[in-house]
Amino acid sequence: MEQLSLTTPSLLFSAISLLMLAYTNRFLSYAQLVRHLKEKFTKEKDSTFLPQIENLRKRLKLIRDMQIYGILSLLLCVVSMFFIYIQMYTIAAYIFGIALVLLIISLTICVREIQISIRALDVHLHDMEI
Repeated sequence: MEQLSLTTPSLLFSAISLLMLAYTNRFLSYAQLVRHLKEKFTKEKDSTFLPQIENLRKRLKLIRDMQIYGILSLLLCVVSMFFIYIQMYTIAAYIFGIALVLLIISLTICVREIQISIRALDVHLHDMEI
């Protein structure tokens, strides 16, 4: 196996940082939507909001999981860099591998969340057609 250098894990910093920014933006937009729906539900007591609220709850949990796995991936990249710094290359390579797996999990959860979001938007578009 080729020796891992400090630049390899550090390359993920910008990618993970951008992902975390995108995840946070999604979270903030959902949080605003939840507040809006709660306000409407409190005023109108309309049970048609309940499925939307449940859908948003599921999506918020997925975003939480995406963020956790992304942060753990970034953390392990830093730990990997530390082990490279103290010249423990084999341990660094394994930790970096785990960081990559965590990033893959985060991205997979992101795909699932996007699928749920698109399905929810399709329901709204279908309601407009009728």
